[in-house]
Amino acid sequence: MRQYASDAQEGQAGRISAHEPVLEGSSHGFVGRRFVLRPGRHTIGRRVDNEIVVDDLSVSGCHAWITNQQGHCVIMNTLSTNGTFVNDRRIHEVVLRHGDHVRLGQVEFVFLTREHGKRVDASWRRIAGIAVALAGLGAIAWWVLGSP
Repeated sequence: MRQYASDAQEGQAGRISAHEPVLEGSSHGFVGRRFVLRPGRHTIGRRVDNEIVVDDLSVSGCHAWITNQQGHCVIMNTLSTNGTFVNDRRIHEVVLRHGDHVRLGQVEFVFLTREHGKRVDASWRRIAGIAVALAGLGAIAWWVLGSP
């Protein structure tokens, strides 16, 4: 099923995750429109035979590909006229990270792996670091308070 950036419907139902991230429109005419990046390759461009159709004259017929494999999304420019940019740097191919700004021609998107305002759970390393620090402070307190 094709997803059209020019449709009147706002976004796709469902939950954003690292395994099914979204491109969310952030430029005029595309604000809030979401395109789910399910596993596999997605073509993006102005032509109707793309998986994600972006109806804007600054976007090439087949502008870019995004491949979602094993929780990683890679965007690759496909010789577009106006270029593909990630965080204002022209790219040929790059791995996308949460919050990256993607520009195809003059149309901008944000790459999301979680909802706006949601914090990522602390990693086990951070929790382990806090536990070690607390244990160290406890040992120091025991030594200071327990010494005659």
